[in-house]
Parts: sequence; C-alpha cells; structure tokens
Amino acid sequence: MQAKDLPTVLHIAAVVHPHYPEHEDVFAERLALYPGGCLCLALHDDRVAGYVLSHPWHADAPPALDALLQRLPVPAPAFYLHDMALLPEARGVGAAGRAMPLLATQAVAAGCRELALVAVNDSAGFWARQGFYARNVPALAAKLATYDAAARFMVRPL
Repeated sequence: MQAKDLPTVLHIAAVVHPHYPEHEDVFAERLALYPGGCLCLALHDDRVAGYVLSHPWHADAPPALDALLQRLPVPAPAFYLHDMALLPEARGVGAAGRAMPLLATQAVAAGCRELALVAVNDSAGFWARQGFYARNVPALAAKLATYDAAARFMVRPL
C-alpha cells in the first residue's frame, strides 16, 4: 500500500465495513507507522479491490476502533490485523490465504509471538480456517461490544 492508494482503500472500507467507519487519519497513520503491514490486493487489471492494515501491538489489547495509535510498542508481543477488507469481486480467489504468510513473516520479523484480530460480521469461522482461535479476555468485553454482538477476539500463534 502507498499513500496514493488511500482514497481507494477508504472507498473499500466504506463499502465493506459501513458499520465500522474510521477517519482517513487512522489509515494514513497505520501506513506511516508500519508500511510493511499495509497491503493492497490488486486484481488482474491492477484495480485495487482489497486491503489489509496490520502492525505490531500489545497482547490481548486491540486498539479501539477509529483511534490513532501515536506510536507502536517495542517490543510488541502481538501482530494486530486491524482490518482486512475485500470487495465482492475479490472474494473467493484465495486473497486471504495468500496474505496470511506475508503477515506472519512481518510479525516474526517484528519479534511478535502471535497474530491477533477482532472478528466482526460473523467472520469468526473464516478466521478459524486461517488458523485463529477465539481467546476469552474478560477485560475486552466492553470493547468487543462496540463492534457487534458476534465480535470475537481471536489469535493465531506463530
């Protein structure tokens, strides 16, 4: 992902995650803080049809939705997948499966022990197929409720 991709990425976010809006500053900050964890999926015609935002972070403490981070923790035990969004035409082509090894490589290089995310929109089954499992962290209950009733905090050991 590059800065020039941000308008397209914001459009994809609005289409795929209309109930989880985030300001452009959040996307720009993630890209500035950890460009290696910000990926775009281009279709065969080079049109961007999906993206991933990810970065090193604290264990069992996903950042709040639509919040700036200011800086990344060092060391960081977890590699947080802030968002993965694919337009309908980019689904079912194995994009997530191809992205996971890239993200795992980034996480290992950053010294992280696990990948972590908040599964929303009933996507826990999808993430389970990617090797994630739900971790019950009682302190996260209020934060997860800000997403939706089915939101789950999930991790994947590296």
